[in-house]
Amino acid sequence: MKTTILLGTAVLILSFCGCTPKDNALTFKEKRDGYVLLFDGKTTEGWLNWNDDKISGWNVEDGCLVGQGLGGDIGGDIVSVKEYDNFHLKWEWKLGDHGNSGVMYHVVEDLKYKAAYETGPEYQLIEDDDFRDENEDPYPLEDWQKTAADYAMYLPNDLKQVNLRDWNSSEIVFTPEKAEYWLNGQKVVEFVPWSEDWNKRRNSGKWDQYPDYGFAKTGKLCLQDHGSKIWFRNIKIKEL
Repeated sequence: MKTTILLGTAVLILSFCGCTPKDNALTFKEKRDGYVLLFDGKTTEGWLNWNDDKISGWNVEDGCLVGQGLGGDIGGDIVSVKEYDNFHLKWEWKLGDHGNSGVMYHVVEDLKYKAAYETGPEYQLIEDDDFRDENEDPYPLEDWQKTAADYAMYLPNDLKQVNLRDWNSSEIVFTPEKAEYWLNGQKVVEFVPWSEDWNKRRNSGKWDQYPDYGFAKTGKLCLQDHGSKIWFRNIKIKEL
């Protein structure tokens, strides 16, 4: 009985602080369906800093891949070693205080770019209601800047529910016919990549100054370090 209680307590502690023994592993169904792990829960293998051949500013803590918040508007992001075109990506995440991060895809590496976001679309992750700038002053966000938005392109719908200071699950399903963003089991964004509507949005706002944004049909996945701590776990992908 004492052993059972101790084991139960250990699982609860791991669940609160980081991962449980079931995290960072594929289920039988996921293996059968063709998913692969992009984070083994132990190392940073498979990830490098964008436009670099090493990784810094990220480490593994309690089975989580953790961005330490040392980056900013430029620098600190990490990318997958492999490139992807069509895919179903799943991950879990948790923000630190006044957190700001994101998951990008179809990211291109080239020294002519200053930041990964110049090239690839972003599933935004941010503290919607109490975000603050580098001086800790309140910084009201536009709707297109909030969590689960296709950043500066498409807004999440009313099904969006975020767990502040706790774990959230997200998914991106991308094909040329349709892209979907999911948050905590609900589809919150849907659009057709490179459609007339997509091009109208792409050419009428923030991305005017970034001529290559969103046009790559294949590229790397990117986890953003935007100056605040961010935790990731259970990062899995299936190529479509």
